[in-house]
Amino acid sequence: MRGLEAKRVLITGGASGIGAATAARFLDEGSVVCVLDRDAAARHRIHHELPELAGILDADVSNLQQVQSAFAEAIHLMGGVDVLINNAGISIRHNFLEITPEEWEKVIAVNMTGVFYVAQTAARHMMERQGGVILQTASTNGVMGYPYYADYNATKAGVIELTRSMALELAPKIRVCAVAPGYVLTPMQRAEYTDEMLEEVNRKIPLRRHAKPEEIAALFAFLASDDAAFITGHVFTADGAETAGGLASR
Repeated sequence: MRGLEAKRVLITGGASGIGAATAARFLDEGSVVCVLDRDAAARHRIHHELPELAGILDADVSNLQQVQSAFAEAIHLMGGVDVLINNAGISIRHNFLEITPEEWEKVIAVNMTGVFYVAQTAARHMMERQGGVILQTASTNGVMGYPYYADYNATKAGVIELTRSMALELAPKIRVCAVAPGYVLTPMQRAEYTDEMLEEVNRKIPLRRHAKPEEIAALFAFLASDDAAFITGHVFTADGAETAGGLASR
C-alpha cells in the first residue's frame, strides 16, 4: 500500500486475533507499530511472535488514566501516532434475559466507552499535528440483529455512529472509518463456538467459511494508506456476503 512506510501505528487489542494480524500486516508494510493489550499472556506471546514491534503496552481501554498513560508511552516510543486501529473489544454470549448488570456494564465499558477514550485521546494528538487516520473495529452485529449478543450488538452499533460523527467533526485533518467484520476465526470466536456451531455458521455464509484475521488486517492497511486518501466517514463490511441477502442467505 502507498504511504504506510514509516507510519506510526497504534493498535488496541493488538496482541491477539484481528489486532495481532493487523500488527503483522503494518510491519510488513514498513510501518512502526505499537500494540496495546490488557492480556498479559497475549502480550508475552506477541513479544516472541513479532519482536520487531516498537512497543507492547499494558492498558485497560475502559480506564481513561491508563489510556492516556499508554498513549503517552506510544508517543515516546514512536515519536507520535499517525494511525490508530481502535480494535479492543470483548463479547459475552448470553440470552438477553440472562445478561447481568455487571456483564452489561463490562461490555459497554470496553466496547463503547473504551473506544471513545482511545479515539478522543488519539484525535486530540492528531489535531495538534499534521492529522492522521483513525480506524475502528465495528461488526456486522452493529447493523443486523443477532441473538445472544444484545450488549455486544448495541456497542458495535454505537461504534458505527461514533465513527460517522467523528469523521464529520474531525475532517479535513483526520480521516475516520470503521471496519465491520462478519464471522472471523479468532481465539475469542473459537472459545465461544463448538465445531458444530462453527460449521452451522459456515453453511449460511455464501463463501462457506469464516474470514481469516489477515483478511481483515488487509482492509485496515488499505484504509490507512494513501490509496484511501478520499475515504472517510464510512463503514466497510467484510463478511463473505453473509448480510448481502438477508434471510435469503441463511
